[in-house]
Amino acid sequence: MSKYYISQRKTGLYDPQLNSPKSGIPFKLSRSKIDLFLECKRCFYLDRRLGISRPPGFPFSLNSAVDALLKQEFDIYRAQGKRHPLMEKYGIDAIPIGHKDLNIWRDNFTGIQYLHKETNFLITGAIDDIWQNPKGEYIVVDYKATSKNGEITKLDQDWHKSYKRQIEVYQWLLRKNGYKVSNTGYFVYCNGKKDKKAFDGKLEFEVTLIAYEGDDSWIEKTIFEIYQSLQSDRIPEPNPDCDYCSYIGSAKHYY
Repeated sequence: MSKYYISQRKTGLYDPQLNSPKSGIPFKLSRSKIDLFLECKRCFYLDRRLGISRPPGFPFSLNSAVDALLKQEFDIYRAQGKRHPLMEKYGIDAIPIGHKDLNIWRDNFTGIQYLHKETNFLITGAIDDIWQNPKGEYIVVDYKATSKNGEITKLDQDWHKSYKRQIEVYQWLLRKNGYKVSNTGYFVYCNGKKDKKAFDGKLEFEVTLIAYEGDDSWIEKTIFEIYQSLQSDRIPEPNPDCDYCSYIGSAKHYY
């Protein structure tokens, strides 16, 4: 009978002793891993405690290209201290802020960070953009790219909850770093047009700005729930709504 072996990661794992608040060794917890915990506690535990990650998805290279170009475009107006035409179109009274740490905050390996002393978690998140209004409040902005029929004017799908939590974590991180932050964040949404007669070597986008009123009140509670989970030696039960848990549950009958 064949034997199957699970490949376990040895790095980036939580150790209940070494990473406890008394140890002095912070455990890095990214915004995306917080979202994974909310999506499936079992998958999160397998990943962060046991080193068994979900299979990696394919990189969205076009999305990354749009992200990079948007940053370069907004940086032009940032350097000039002016509003971007999209901000003028939607009547946003703000400008892209030229903060000295913006490039660090944008970096996926660093991002903006905050040490949550009660749990010893180093919470991190990579921000796309920051604007500032006349009140001196920072406005969190996130870039999104897709290609759908019709104009995108609202985020009303179930999977959009992850997008909204993303904005809220960034707002929370900025507040924890001592900044005044507006509850209103924005999504710069780029929708690739599919109604053109020909490709002609270019893809055109319709760009819309979608406002979102964030509420970060859930974050502290979730951080403590994550701490309790990682401190436990008990693996959470499978999530019936998780495709990965369902796959494992079905496949195990064949080996």
